[in-house]
Amino acid sequence: MENITFDNLKTHVAEQLRSGKPLLGKDGALAPLLESIVNSILEGEMDAHLTQDSRSQGNRRNGKISKTVQTPLGDIGVETPRDRDASFEPQIIKKRERFLAEGAANNIMSLYAMGNSTRQISAWMQENLNTTVSAETISAITNRILPEIKAWKSRMLESVYPIVWLDAVHYKVRDDQGRAESRAIYNVLGINKEGQKELLGMYISHSEGANFWLEVLTDLQNRGVEDILIACIDGLKGFPDAIASIYPETTIQLCIVHQIRNSKKYVSCKDEKEFLKDLKLVYGAVNQESAEDELEKLDEKWSVKYPIILRSWKENWVNLSTYFQFSKPIRKLIYTTNMVEGYHRQIRRVTKNKGVFPNDTSLDKLVFMAYQNIAKKWGERPINNWGAIAQQLAIRFGDRFKLF
Repeated sequence: MENITFDNLKTHVAEQLRSGKPLLGKDGALAPLLESIVNSILEGEMDAHLTQDSRSQGNRRNGKISKTVQTPLGDIGVETPRDRDASFEPQIIKKRERFLAEGAANNIMSLYAMGNSTRQISAWMQENLNTTVSAETISAITNRILPEIKAWKSRMLESVYPIVWLDAVHYKVRDDQGRAESRAIYNVLGINKEGQKELLGMYISHSEGANFWLEVLTDLQNRGVEDILIACIDGLKGFPDAIASIYPETTIQLCIVHQIRNSKKYVSCKDEKEFLKDLKLVYGAVNQESAEDELEKLDEKWSVKYPIILRSWKENWVNLSTYFQFSKPIRKLIYTTNMVEGYHRQIRRVTKNKGVFPNDTSLDKLVFMAYQNIAKKWGERPINNWGAIAQQLAIRFGDRFKLF
């Protein structure tokens, strides 16, 4: 590397300005100055590291290792000194680090969190910062989030959650042979005691099933959740039993919307309008007694033609009709899993361009980073009408949910 003086730097900058060439970037005039400064600092760090004591014990310089580092001024060549006992830890450019500018790394993290591919991020960096970033470098930078994800997944939770919604969202991920496999992300979205939305956990599995939900609930218990007042779930077989095995006092509400959708699948087109009109009298009734009367009427009218649909409503009625126990504001919250499905829709806006994820880690990183952005919008504000809802829950559940 040639020595740089202020005079020859000034001359070089003036020449590039006159010719219209950029000062930044790979061939910019300022990059060599930064390269000289960084390598001088590394030499100084090694000098400071090799104290008299360490030298007396046989440690000394042992050559250099070269690498290219991206900076705001363009790519620079860095030569990191090495010592014989490999105890030198450079600070200006750390081992395996390929970026000098933390701001550039933050840009990459933000672009990744918005669902941009490594190719799109690389193009953005080239266009806006005049620097080329490889897919490997982008992956290494986004991997910085992994320790944060691990800590978040193992954090302790509150002892009681008034309402939780449990549902899974599905993606495609490549296996070791490059084949696309299904993955289910199990999400537990809750309302805490202050009425604020909180994602209690997210868990990746190969498929959705009651057995894995049991593992999820066990993890919540291990992380401090002692009680859940109301759990809103879809109609997955065995799901209520899985919840009852961990939280036996939890009130279960099966999603009415899921039940309606599943029923609609098996109704002929010519009957659909009339059937759904009759069905609405059931789930839209003023109270449980009226709903049960309408269910009997529905059974009398349609059970011969659609016996499986009516059997499903009757067999699941205990958990489908839970919301009738509560006032309208609480009913609106719990009769469907729309709260967590709304969260899934927001996540899918970020992941929609990802047909197949390269691996589970890539999926985990992007979904978590998307969640972080969504959680910022949630803020610390409670959901609408939480004051009145909390008081009703406190009266309904007594010692299990104390406000004071």
